[in-house]
Amino acid sequence: MIRWLSFTMLAAASAVAHAAPAPDDELGNLLVEKRLVQRLEEVRVNMAGRVAEGASHVALKTSELVVNAMGFLGVPYRRGGNSVETGFDCSGFVRAMYQQTVGLILPRRANEQAAATAKIERGELQPGDLVFFNTLKRAFSHVGIYVGNNKFIHSPKPGAQVRVEDMGIPYWSSRFDGARRVLMAPAAQAAAE
Repeated sequence: MIRWLSFTMLAAASAVAHAAPAPDDELGNLLVEKRLVQRLEEVRVNMAGRVAEGASHVALKTSELVVNAMGFLGVPYRRGGNSVETGFDCSGFVRAMYQQTVGLILPRRANEQAAATAKIERGELQPGDLVFFNTLKRAFSHVGIYVGNNKFIHSPKPGAQVRVEDMGIPYWSSRFDGARRVLMAPAAQAAAE
């Protein structure tokens, strides 16, 4: 089902990239306006070219991960939730996306995900990287997946749904805690392939 949903999202995104979206189609407008479909394709081609250079399994799957995550737009927030049936909290959403797309199980909590991943500079962000925020007056209390063009997808808070937001708006920029890249140990990478 997830593969079908990913395929459907990719097909819809492709169609949106070639046609004008309806005025109330927020995702379509975002995809067209910010060239996200084209950027995802550029990332996919770039990552495919890195296969010969020994790129990690995670890096090769980033465009698929972002497309998969977009398929969950609108799923409601639920504290402790980690599935489409129950809803997601922020770290449950990230964990589910990596498990379904990459086959890698990340720790459950946002601060644990930050500790288990490689620190990168904000300027190095690529689609599929994790972005962390201080939303509860403690470091790494919120996490999302970077989708490109200063946007990230996440499950924000009770009463809200999985959505894409701009990291540049004052709320998120003032709470930005750092960026991380998910790397796979060589033994785990071999097992996943």
